[in-house]
Amino acid sequence: MDSDKVTGKRLPHWMKMQRASGDNYPRLKNLVIRFNLNTICTSGNCPNIGECWNRSTATFMILGNICTRHCRFCSVPTGKPLPVDWHEPERVAESVHILGLKHCVITSVDRDDLEDFGASLWAVTIRKIKEKNPETTIEVLIPDFQGHKEFIGKIIDENPEVISHNLETVERLTPVIRNKARYHTSLDVLRYVASSGTVTKSGIMLGLGETEKEVLDTMDDLLDAGVSVMTIGQYLQPTLRHIPVAEYIAPQIFDKYKQIGLAKGFSYVESSPLVRSSYNAEKHVHAVRNKSVI
Repeated sequence: MDSDKVTGKRLPHWMKMQRASGDNYPRLKNLVIRFNLNTICTSGNCPNIGECWNRSTATFMILGNICTRHCRFCSVPTGKPLPVDWHEPERVAESVHILGLKHCVITSVDRDDLEDFGASLWAVTIRKIKEKNPETTIEVLIPDFQGHKEFIGKIIDENPEVISHNLETVERLTPVIRNKARYHTSLDVLRYVASSGTVTKSGIMLGLGETEKEVLDTMDDLLDAGVSVMTIGQYLQPTLRHIPVAEYIAPQIFDKYKQIGLAKGFSYVESSPLVRSSYNAEKHVHAVRNKSVI
């Protein structure tokens, strides 16, 4: 049984994570270093990094590695970011090409310090990936851009196959764990994306003190906003400075939420303790496209 690196306590047996090993892991690690890239896999201490990097899957994180927000669940460094690197999109596109990815996921830190919150670099990144990798499908996990539709529209106009924006938690807990973000602002972002016809996705974490009714209400809110793909995973405390885990949710509860979500009308629900928003992302776009449920 693995131990929690923060508290030293034993984790439940269902939280066992795959070790970072195998031939592809060092290959992808070296590529990230070579092209001076960031990934949420490392910055976010993702528990699936061993599994995903072994199968040459990673979520690239653009706009640097320093976030302007101080969310109580996230391990990405916070502070004053460096200037925007306009060569970064080309390096990301080249990395996608070298890895031969059929599907890639891009996310970013929040850049509230920028006039357009980073939307312009987002647009260039998607465009460069498509130019270099015309057969590759793209999922983008975007910030809220403080709800400004003109900047969200820049992302939509580049036609990524999936646009994701995470609620992270239920409405009651949002002010507790999300800095500057607003529950209904996030819903408005998702609603605007869905109105464009783009596959729209969102995710939450469990184990923060939410109730079952709150989880089900959140599902209803997401469906009302037009979201078709939902991810549900277990919150893990990154450091002692972050909010503690209130509860480790058993796998059968995740299975229950998956079945409820599908019955409510989601096209795809990825729900298990180790799920993160980009986990098995390549399956989500195809499931929705084929109007199939997995």
